[in-house]
Amino acid sequence: MSTVHLPDDLRTALSARLSATAPTRASAEVERLIETYRGKSPTSAPILRDAASVAAYAAYRMPATYAAVRAALEAFRLQAGQWSPATHLDLGGGTGAATWAVADAFAGGPSASAHTSTVLDWSQSALDLGGELARTAESPALRAARWTRSPLGGGPALPTADLVTVSYVIGELTAADRTALIDAAAVAATGAVLVVEPGTPEGYARTIAARDRLLAAGLTVLAPCPHDAACPITGDDWCHFAARVQRSSLHRQVKGGSLPYEDEKFSYVAAARFPAAPAPSRVVRHPQIRKGLVLLDLCTADRGLVRDTVSKRHGDTYRAARDASWGDPWS
Repeated sequence: MSTVHLPDDLRTALSARLSATAPTRASAEVERLIETYRGKSPTSAPILRDAASVAAYAAYRMPATYAAVRAALEAFRLQAGQWSPATHLDLGGGTGAATWAVADAFAGGPSASAHTSTVLDWSQSALDLGGELARTAESPALRAARWTRSPLGGGPALPTADLVTVSYVIGELTAADRTALIDAAAVAATGAVLVVEPGTPEGYARTIAARDRLLAAGLTVLAPCPHDAACPITGDDWCHFAARVQRSSLHRQVKGGSLPYEDEKFSYVAAARFPAAPAPSRVVRHPQIRKGLVLLDLCTADRGLVRDTVSKRHGDTYRAARDASWGDPWS
């Protein structure tokens, strides 16, 4: 499991913005959002109804969303070589978690100085907060990002971009609109598309459906899959990974949590138009370390799902296996 650190400037901006809301109201808004997402509140109630609810949403979900997208981008970058985007389009980006993740992931890339981001979302309140948070960011790409209100249903005409991110949004659309949005993202992407969804059976199913559409559009999967063939996972199982993000004291307060961290489980697919190859295999479960042995559950290009046993007699491979984490590429 990868550990992702929220950028200091984002942490500071979130804390400053949320501190403007009374702690008791912020906690109440977070609780309302949690109940809504769990289906315990009337579905007719707007999820983000005002600036306070948007700020609460940012505190409740932005760190975890950032961690998931940042972890997925790292897996993608390991396979993408020297490629980096000069333009980025964030669909349904809301307050900008994915845009912050892209800015951090490609901060040292060849096109870092020319990097531009555009965030499209239907919630003006979310876009307003996203712009406010980015205003004091260290990254020039974040400070210059464009925050544009736009409907995402019905297969919108999108501006082209080297990288298109679609994170935690297709679950809010109808099945037809999901397909239309992914198809539109594939058309808009001149370099790559990244789709990230919650690491639940439903989120995985949406990710696999998006993967199928991206393959049909001519893109090649670079991560997490080591191949473009059908997913070998069947039955009640599903493919997902996890990213650990440290919680600030304010984050713990509004969420009512005591742990200094939270683990965000997510499913994702990253696909590209440029020449690149996926990893030969990927660790799809926590490695099991035994005395003198490491058991690795792998998704492989040629053997499907397998469990490999690596022992001390394998030398450097054994030492690498002991250091391997859930979600890592493996050769």
